[in-house]
Amino acid sequence: MEQNNELPLEQHPWEPFIPDGAKILIMGTFPPKPNRWCMDFYYPNRINDFWRIMGLIFYSDKDYFWDAQSRTFKISDIKQFLTEKGIALNDTGAEVRRLKDNASDKFLDIVTPVNLQALLQRMPLCRDVATTGEKASQVIAELTDTDAPKMGTSVNSATGLRIWRMPSTSRAYPLAIDKKAQYYAEMFRAVGIL
Repeated sequence: MEQNNELPLEQHPWEPFIPDGAKILIMGTFPPKPNRWCMDFYYPNRINDFWRIMGLIFYSDKDYFWDAQSRTFKISDIKQFLTEKGIALNDTGAEVRRLKDNASDKFLDIVTPVNLQALLQRMPLCRDVATTGEKASQVIAELTDTDAPKMGTSVNSATGLRIWRMPSTSRAYPLAIDKKAQYYAEMFRAVGIL
């Protein structure tokens, strides 16, 4: 992707979320701009379906993590859930430039990718990395010297890491939430979380 050094460089706003005993690391690309956040945590856009998918899979309720009154996600419930299930979160971009003023991966230039090796060293029980979309999948494939898996499947790295590609949780990705949840549920079953 063409670089434009005149555009501002953005640093990832959050530390990785790594609960003790994390079994899987789920990685998106990079958060949207702060004006799109309804909370100060991963998948913060109220119209992104990540937390609805988790609610559907684990609690049979897409609104389980949604607080309709305050129009935000329940961050303390989310962190408790992630900790109980052993799910770590981070993104593939440590530093990025937005080539257009939006959150689209298509117009995101990843200047510095995440240090995946250092991240995984903090999670000795983690043997699975899942990406939420095509661009994140491409970044992890480059970092692990693997082919990017087809959506809903996994590949194994030379180090024995299993790398999954899940559908994007953005509503811009044209797949019904129930279908997206099926892909994620199959992965969680394979990992032993569901």
